[in-house]
Amino acid sequence: MYAKLETRTFLAMLVGVSFAFIWLMKPFFGPIFWAVAIALIFHPVQQLLVRRLGERPNINALITLMICMIIVVIPVLFLGTALIAEGVGIYQKIQEGEIRPGEYIDQVNRSFPAIQAFLAQFDINFGELRDRAVSAILGGSQFLAKQALGIGQNTFQFFLGLALMVYLAFFLLRDGHKLVELLIKALPLGDERERLLFAKFAEVTRATVKGNLLIAIIQGALGGLIFWALGITGALLWGVVMAIVSLLPAVGAAIVWVPAAVYLAAVGDIIPAIILTAFGTIVIGLADNLLRPILVGRDTKMPDYLVLLSTLGGIVLFGINGFVMGPLVAALFMAFWGIFIREFGEEAHASRPECEPGSKDEG
Repeated sequence: MYAKLETRTFLAMLVGVSFAFIWLMKPFFGPIFWAVAIALIFHPVQQLLVRRLGERPNINALITLMICMIIVVIPVLFLGTALIAEGVGIYQKIQEGEIRPGEYIDQVNRSFPAIQAFLAQFDINFGELRDRAVSAILGGSQFLAKQALGIGQNTFQFFLGLALMVYLAFFLLRDGHKLVELLIKALPLGDERERLLFAKFAEVTRATVKGNLLIAIIQGALGGLIFWALGITGALLWGVVMAIVSLLPAVGAAIVWVPAAVYLAAVGDIIPAIILTAFGTIVIGLADNLLRPILVGRDTKMPDYLVLLSTLGGIVLFGINGFVMGPLVAALFMAFWGIFIREFGEEAHASRPECEPGSKDEG
């Protein structure tokens, strides 16, 4: 009796201390999460270096981290800086009256009056829709301006998070396999189940980060290129916006280039509108339709609709981290239920009494 009380007390304190530790780490959730993602994505590079250079953990982890910095971290920092600068410039032009989003929307309405009639069939007021669109544009540019100001005011916090991410990524690259083995020993789920779940975690994280980021880069680059070629203002900004919205499967960059094509047609630039529509549909759309099932859906082994719903839900709950967290939670949900069906479903089926062919109930 006393031994059971000791065990229960210990387990209660273990759970309490674990929750306290998680709460303590909450302010650094972003850096920790992306450090784990970096370690998982670049683990194959680490393994390649081990085969080439031998068991030299510190050197191999350092080289892998430097490759990550050159390929991912530094370009993202430069791109983020350019995006914020472009957004601030557009916000200033809107404030000074050089760019007037409301007039652009009115021009589309005058050129295509059928749009207003079509919306009226669904009880959608065009004036309200126009005001909301203008507010969204103003809000987006104002958000970028605030981010620029915020980064300037919180430079120390930003670089602290970046340094923490890089620091953790180094140790996870070096000692990640030991941490996984320790967790497998500690968790009371059974080694086979735990290895399956850890493998699914790594698989989905690699697929969503590598696949979605590659698709985003390709679509953003293609979109920015065609906007620049057609002389559309803020090509870099819209390219980055297309890269961000392309993280949403089945929606993607069309949110940006379709309204742009409609506006070009409204102001009489028919040829550029046709070029943008054809390029967006064939080139940008084809990149999404061909690459996403190969890079994301195949590796996560999830249907497209589940990838879409989990990505949207993840972004709503976790912000930018959600484009990985959402599909990851969905994949683990499927993995847990797969284990349950395979193990407990088979046990239930095996426990049923089997009737002999032709036998009859007595009574």
